[in-house]
Amino acid sequence: MDSTPDSPNSSSAPALSLLTESEKRKAYRLLAENDFGGFVRQAWHILEPATPFLDNWHIDLIAEYLTLVRRREIRRLIVNIPPRHCKSLLTTVFFPCWVWTTEPHARFICSSYADSLSIKHSLDRRTLLSSPWYQSLWGDQVSFREDANLKSEFQNDARGHMIATSTGGSITGKGADFIVCDDPHNPLQALSEAERLTALRHFDITLSTRLDQPKKGAIVVIMQRLHEDDLTGHLISGAGWDQLVLPAEAEVEETRKFPVSGRVHMRKPGELLWEERFDRKVLDQAKVRLGSYAYAGQYQQRPSPLEGGILQRAWWRRYEAIPPRFDEVIQSWDLAFKETKTSDYVVGQVWGRVGANKYLLDQVRRRMSFSETVQAMRALSAKWPQATAKLVEDKANGPAIINVLKNQLSGIIAVTPQGSKEARAQAGAPEVEAGNYYIPKNSLGDEFIEECAAFPNGSHDDQVDAWSQTAARFRGSYSGLIEYYRRLMNSTQDEATAAATVN
Repeated sequence: MDSTPDSPNSSSAPALSLLTESEKRKAYRLLAENDFGGFVRQAWHILEPATPFLDNWHIDLIAEYLTLVRRREIRRLIVNIPPRHCKSLLTTVFFPCWVWTTEPHARFICSSYADSLSIKHSLDRRTLLSSPWYQSLWGDQVSFREDANLKSEFQNDARGHMIATSTGGSITGKGADFIVCDDPHNPLQALSEAERLTALRHFDITLSTRLDQPKKGAIVVIMQRLHEDDLTGHLISGAGWDQLVLPAEAEVEETRKFPVSGRVHMRKPGELLWEERFDRKVLDQAKVRLGSYAYAGQYQQRPSPLEGGILQRAWWRRYEAIPPRFDEVIQSWDLAFKETKTSDYVVGQVWGRVGANKYLLDQVRRRMSFSETVQAMRALSAKWPQATAKLVEDKANGPAIINVLKNQLSGIIAVTPQGSKEARAQAGAPEVEAGNYYIPKNSLGDEFIEECAAFPNGSHDDQVDAWSQTAARFRGSYSGLIEYYRRLMNSTQDEATAAATVN
């Protein structure tokens, strides 16, 4: 590969044309030393000669955060990002090599969950550092010591070193200015408490103690979320960590301000992180392959307890066919506060009850304007005419919706929620635990259960709110029926007693 740096852009070419080759090289070197994103773009072909560099805003965002790490303005950084989004190349390979362009004396310890992975990253770093491109620019300060040039550890003539280790590996007696912890957990073992604790102990007792100057040294953890009690969960429960979270799909409106340039990038709900590489089809396939739980953690960086929180996964019953008849069928609506496409979801559910058992029969869930919500309620009512009661939360757009439809659709009931969302969910949880709630065995049911399991820490709770409103209604209906029969039985018994007394 040609070791000559790429040509400057055309706008600066006239001025640079007056410079000597040596002066051009110095200018190019200075630009690369001060722009990590630019360094990555120029170095990419060395490690990925057959793969063209595919640019994206998140690469520059991570690059700016790592720039502050190099300056020691950020000394504890966590980056949560989906797999295959360049996290290892950026943080574990390119970043240490870039730091050596200005600080060849800097010492690094880089760790991953597997020794084979750590060695691969180490070999990539050595390949880049020894490349003609790198040596043509920084060979005067970065050259390897022949007596300290191993696969897992090498040192330059300025006494800077790069050491590769893995979770559980020994690094006793070795120190660093920078520690990079890249994927501390094996995704296949993250659900094992013993394996997670091994990774946490390795970080707490071994890795984090290896800074030569604890007050100045920096630690970077970059990983996909695998469990609520993974290393990220362990660290953010304390203090002192900056955290950059990049979900594959924006779940809320995001405004990202770049910490060095001040650039701003915004994402609306539903926008993808790197659509040129991971489009909707690719992500949908990952969702099917991984399942809702693993996808929420690895791709959305939003892990929930495997069993769920207030509403545990295993409590819900699944059905393939509905009962032939129901004692009661109702609708329940949770509406949005805004009339925009970026507001919360509007959720309309249809539930049927047979005795104590309740079935989720249908659901509408999407972002809707006011007029679209009105149309959705009309459509669902036409589809399920047996749903005579239509519960509408008397807040957000509820009062306006009720005013528009009360003379068009029968059975609209304004509902004023009592207590907090958590309290309402807790009130309905015992019936779920008892196995009285049945959810369809399809993608609708999967998404519903996933949101319930993540509640109250998930990004959305619209489905939970519609369900808890339903649960309160059914508790009232069923308890009222039981009270009616209890009174009827008592009345009959009293009449029999009175007749026996008279006789």
